[in-house]
Amino acid sequence: MIDARLLDAVGALINAHSQQELARPGLVPLIGIAGAQGSGKTTLARLAAECFGAAHLSLDDVYLTKAERQSRGRGVHPLFAVRGPPGTHDLRLLERTVEALRDAGPDSRTPLPAFDKLADDRRPETQWPVFTGRPSAVLVDGWCLGATAQGQAELAAPINALEDRRDGQGVWRRAVNEALAGPYADLFERFDAVLFLKAPSFGAVLDWRSEQEAELMGLPPADLPPARRADLAVFIQTFERISRHMLAGGVRADVTFALNLDRTVSPPASGRS
Repeated sequence: MIDARLLDAVGALINAHSQQELARPGLVPLIGIAGAQGSGKTTLARLAAECFGAAHLSLDDVYLTKAERQSRGRGVHPLFAVRGPPGTHDLRLLERTVEALRDAGPDSRTPLPAFDKLADDRRPETQWPVFTGRPSAVLVDGWCLGATAQGQAELAAPINALEDRRDGQGVWRRAVNEALAGPYADLFERFDAVLFLKAPSFGAVLDWRSEQEAELMGLPPADLPPARRADLAVFIQTFERISRHMLAGGVRADVTFALNLDRTVSPPASGRS
């Protein structure tokens, strides 16, 4: 169940920026919803899109294809074969889709990229959903939306076993940070507003991500195989550095809602951070 305050906050951002766009007639607001894995950002974005006549995209749906990530893994660092961090998304595909939605007319049909997480690859275009008409806004959810780059000193030491074992020299984390400081920062600047769902700690992410995985597999959370949870514990280590950085203030957001372990909202919400 989505807290009504979250839905109201998204609606307020859409309305505020729709009014501001009077100086730029016809421009559809671009609103981001950020939050750690399993925080409910996608559920919120989908519901808000339905309620307010907006189009919804997820950063997860514009991951590079498996072949493209494997190529990056060979050319830059093996960890780039693993989807998740900056450097593993097709930002041009996202930008083209946003532009198409903003240019859409009442009879337009705009294909929206889709990614199959179980297959770990982008779905064929024939399987992409289609948005019909002109949206009131474009809502994009993503775990690292609005994240800021770290300073070089922060990158020096590994923060978990994965970085220690597979990125001892820091090649991967520095490349991720460069992507975050470059094309991702450029993308984030184009958003009219970002709402951030702040997890109580990074420790909550494994439970939330396990619940999400069980849902994808059609299982109750308690029935997720222990081996799969162990795999997820390793997988989320690729997200850990930036997630912890965002929780410590390394994110630019217009509205922040602090979440409890059960994803309920801890009032009050804060403004630009």
